[in-house]
Amino acid sequence: MTSRSVTLIDVARAAGVSKSTASNALGGSGRVSESTRERIQDVARELGYRPNTAARSLRRSSTGAIGLYLPRTGTRLDYYMNLAFGAVERAREDGLDLVLLAPGTASGGALASRVDGLLVIDPELDDPSVPDLLGAGVPVVTGERYLGAGVTPSGAVVCDNAASLAALLDHLAERGARRPALLVPGPGSDWAAALRAAADTWSRREGIEMVVRTVPFAATPAEAEAATADLIAGNPNLDAVVCAPDGAVPGVLAAAVQAGLRTGTGLLVAACVDGAAARGSSPRVTAVDLRAAEYGRACAALLSELLAGTAEPGVVRRHDWALNVRDSTAGRS
Repeated sequence: MTSRSVTLIDVARAAGVSKSTASNALGGSGRVSESTRERIQDVARELGYRPNTAARSLRRSSTGAIGLYLPRTGTRLDYYMNLAFGAVERAREDGLDLVLLAPGTASGGALASRVDGLLVIDPELDDPSVPDLLGAGVPVVTGERYLGAGVTPSGAVVCDNAASLAALLDHLAERGARRPALLVPGPGSDWAAALRAAADTWSRREGIEMVVRTVPFAATPAEAEAATADLIAGNPNLDAVVCAPDGAVPGVLAAAVQAGLRTGTGLLVAACVDGAAARGSSPRVTAVDLRAAEYGRACAALLSELLAGTAEPGVVRRHDWALNVRDSTAGRS
């Protein structure tokens, strides 16, 4: 085994003791005889075990609070607000306060003294705060994986975003779409990278050419409208638009109106996030429901379990999604 793969459980099994005994022996705490402590330490050295500082700090739970860090441009979006509410509710059930962290939040020892653990949602490669948060010396659970190198989180909760987009595109094809387009951020987050890869895979599998247009991570309706208008003007056969960013759907609908296309028949419109904009538009827009509040609860639950020592660092859990079909994909006329 390498030092990267050896866990506390491996040491405990090899030494023939419980996980808690191994932890106490290696951490210099608890009622462990000197001979047992030395034996466990010898086993740990032989296996190449190196203590995980995040796992150690997780068990101390000294402040009774956890931090929540959202994408820099995402705090105004319906999806992240619902996710935050879910996380707050779940943390409260475990007796934990939740602190919303602003961009540029202090890291390292300063942050470790304020919270026992962190939730970092949709970490982006170009966000300079993320590496500092991951290396702050407290356990970290990410909502979706972090694509950067270096320090890794203690755990993650992920959606199968590739499968959700494939299902959405299959639905559009069934409703007559043959020239769809995708408005999606650059591949700086696990979510956006998965959507881009899924679009390419689906396009090659179905033999249907798909236009991919890059928009900001939190594209505004005006930005989505401009991108959609440009797509319509440059692609006369365009028959469907999938909008990835939450809150940008009204811009796609406005561009369709300006082009004289009826949404749902002349142009099918769908979204990768079922936010308030998709649910409240006219017509209502078909969208992937990522169950934001439940997602927040799942992230907070995993961090709570890590803090309690009932989950092992490195765990990755899946979060389910659903496809909500509405009038915006009624079918090509």
